[in-house]
Amino acid sequence: MFRRFALAGFAAALLFLSTTPVVAAGLDAASINDAAAPPTRLPDRQQLSPSIARLEILLDRAHFSPGEIDGKFGENAQKALAAFAEANGLSFDKAVTADLWTRLVAASEGAAVVTYTIVDADVKGPFLNKVPVKMESMKDLPALNYTSPREALAEKFHMSEALLQALNPGQKFDKPGDSIAVANVLDTEKPAPVARIEVDKTRQTLRTFDAAGKLIAFYPATVGSTEKPTPSGTLKVTAINKNPTYHYNPKYKFKGVKSKRPFTIKPGPNNPVGVVWINLSGEGYGIHGTGNPGKISKAESHGCVRLTNWDALRVAAGVAKGTPVAFVESSR
Repeated sequence: MFRRFALAGFAAALLFLSTTPVVAAGLDAASINDAAAPPTRLPDRQQLSPSIARLEILLDRAHFSPGEIDGKFGENAQKALAAFAEANGLSFDKAVTADLWTRLVAASEGAAVVTYTIVDADVKGPFLNKVPVKMESMKDLPALNYTSPREALAEKFHMSEALLQALNPGQKFDKPGDSIAVANVLDTEKPAPVARIEVDKTRQTLRTFDAAGKLIAFYPATVGSTEKPTPSGTLKVTAINKNPTYHYNPKYKFKGVKSKRPFTIKPGPNNPVGVVWINLSGEGYGIHGTGNPGKISKAESHGCVRLTNWDALRVAAGVAKGTPVAFVESSR
C-alpha cells in the first residue's frame, strides 16, 4: 500500500513570472486532496490545477503513469487517462466522466498530497551547479548528480519542480527536519513480474503485460528519432544495469556530438541514460531513464526508449533476462 503521511495544511496562491506556469488560486494540499473530477472544460495547460494534480497522482498510483506530475492536463496525462479508461472498459474523449473518476479514485487509497519531512540524505549532495548540454562536456565530471535538493525531491515524488515549489512557497528544501507537501506516490509493493513489453513507436508509449496477457502498467515514452529510429520487431532484455556508466561510441554519429573517440560519462540521475539501463538484444538499444522528465514524449531519443527515471526503475524491477520487447506502430 502507499505510505500514509499526515496531511499538509499549506495555503498558497503563488504567481510565477510570465515564463512559468500560472498557479491556480488556492493551490495547496487541501485543494488537491479535496478536488472533484476535472470540469468538462479542462483547465488551460499553462495553469496548475488542483483537480489535474490529483488526477495525475491517482493515475501514477494506478500504474498508468502521466510521466512528470505537473498539475497540467498535457499530452502524457491524456495518454495515461485514455489507457486507464480502455483497461477498465470505459470510454474517454478528453472528458473525465463520473464513472471514470470513480474507478480511478477507487484504484488506490490515501490522500493525494501528504507531509514529508526532509532528511539528511535529501540535502547532502554533492550537487552540480549545472548539467552540461553537450555530452563531451559531461565526460570529465565525477558524477552526473542532481543540481539541487529541490530537483532531487521533485524526482523522488514524481513531480515537476514548479509544482513542488507551488505547494511549498518560500521553501528552499535545504534543511533536514522541515516538513513539505508532496505527492503521495511512494509505492512499497514489489512490481508484478513482467512477461512482455510493448513499445508503441507511433503513440510514444510503453506497456507491460503479465503472463496471462493482462496489462500491468502504462508509461509515456520518448521512442527514437528520424536520425536514429527505434528498431522494429521483437527484441529481448539481455541485462539490467542500475546507476549505469554511459559509453559513447563514435560510430553512433549522434547529432551534436563531434568526438571521434569513444568516451564515458559517470553515473548519476542526470546521466544521459538516467539511473537505470535495460539492455536489449539489438546493438546499442535499450530502455532507460533521463535527467529531463518533463521532456518525455516531447523530444527525440537516439533510437532507444526513454522513460522518467522512476518509471524506468519500475519497469526494471519487473523484467528479467529474456523478457520480450515488441516494437509496434499503431494508428493514432
